[in-house]
Order: sequence, then structure tokens, then C-alpha cells
Amino acid sequence: MAAPRRELKGIGYELFIGALSLLSIVNLFFVVLTRQDEDLQNVLLIMNAIFSVIFLLDFSYRLATAPSRSDYFFRHFGWADLLASLPIAELKFLRIFRLVRVARLMREVGGRKVVRTLIRDRAGSALYTLLLTGILVLQFGSLTILRIEDDAPGANITTASDALWYTIVTISTVGYGDQYPVTNAGRVVGAMIIVVGVGIFGTFTGYLANLFLSPHKKAPEPVDALTQLRDVLALPGVTVEDVDRVLALHRDGPVT
Repeated sequence: MAAPRRELKGIGYELFIGALSLLSIVNLFFVVLTRQDEDLQNVLLIMNAIFSVIFLLDFSYRLATAPSRSDYFFRHFGWADLLASLPIAELKFLRIFRLVRVARLMREVGGRKVVRTLIRDRAGSALYTLLLTGILVLQFGSLTILRIEDDAPGANITTASDALWYTIVTISTVGYGDQYPVTNAGRVVGAMIIVVGVGIFGTFTGYLANLFLSPHKKAPEPVDALTQLRDVLALPGVTVEDVDRVLALHRDGPVT
């Protein structure tokens, strides 16, 4: 059990990486399904590039914090993490090793402890949920708005970059207006993205407030003489002089 616990980087973090690994694997099937639409495939390729950066950072973090870098790289499939981080289509299947690792770690920790940890660390859990939600909305919002608007008369969201840019500025609630949906279905999707974006930034604001305004941990209270007396009496060979010495300290006030 000790080795898996050392390998664990945080339950919220591991679940976040596991979810991204699953999404990147699912995207392999999306690439096949959208092979007739170059623009949709370009959205998926850009998202894969984003995943590659995240996974490369994850590999660097695990390598830097591993108790034994050689063990992580050779025995715990660090080599697979590195290769899977590269934006090469033939190596994407190696991302399943990350998913398997997360599933194994969660099983060894236990479901109840996972839930308790997520509840106790609500701020951290909210942050990872926020990041994952933003990534999901960026991908599926871009795919959906592009699929709807691409062939519409007068459409100005017709490429992968248009769709991604529109989704990003809509999530951020900036809304420059240079890209906008012209169909009713596209407007509905845009409204949903705005609602999610407001929720994301509201959650992020709450996270920052919790981070900066939460009370600091209380400093340890000074050890008083009665506590020292209890500890002294528990020792073998205690004399009356020892007890008198502790009582004298008690009369003078707490010892800090």
C-alpha cells in the first residue's frame, strides 16, 4: 500500500487527469466519426494539442516528485506517460496507461475515502471541476456550434478557429461580437455556453475568496505546567522534588 500512496498526487488531481485521459481516448473515436469533415477534425486536433501540453506537464510533475525517478519511468510506466504526451496520433492509445493508473489508485484508496477527501477539500475539488468543465465546454461547444453554423446562409462561424474563438470569448462572457451564430439552434447553444461560463467564473471567484479569506490555522496552544506534570508522573523514577519543580512552574504561569 505504501508504494501506491507515494504515487498518489492528490485525489482531485488524479481524477482530473483520469477524466482528461478518458476524454482524449474518446476523441480517437470522434476523429473516425468526423473523418468526412475537416473542420470538425481540426477542432479535435487542436484539443489534442491542448491535452498534450497538459499531459507533458503532468509527466514532468510526476518525474520531479517521484521518490525514485527510475522506478517511475520504467516500473510505473513513466515512459508511456512521456510518449503519450506527444501530439502523435499513433501514440495516443498509450494514454490508457494514465487511466489505468488512476483507476488502480482510486481502488486502493477506497471509495469512501475518495468521497471524504473530495468533500473535505471542497475548494480544490471545485477548482478541478471548473477546469474540466471549461475543457468540456470548449471542445463540445466548438464542435456543436461549428456543426450547426457551418452550412447556414450568412454564417461567420465556418472554421475550427472560428468555433474555438467564439466558444472561448463566450465562456469568458467577453463577447467581442466578431463571431456570432445566425441560426436559432446556434443561438441556443451560445446561450448555454454563456450560462456555463457565468457559472465557471462564479465558481472561480468563490475559490479565490475561499483561498484568501479563509481563517488561518490556529497556532498551537502553549503547553501548561499541569500537562507537564502529567507527563512527568508518567516517567519512571519521579521524585517529590520533580513534582515540586513542575508545580513551581505552574505558579509562575504557562510555559511557552
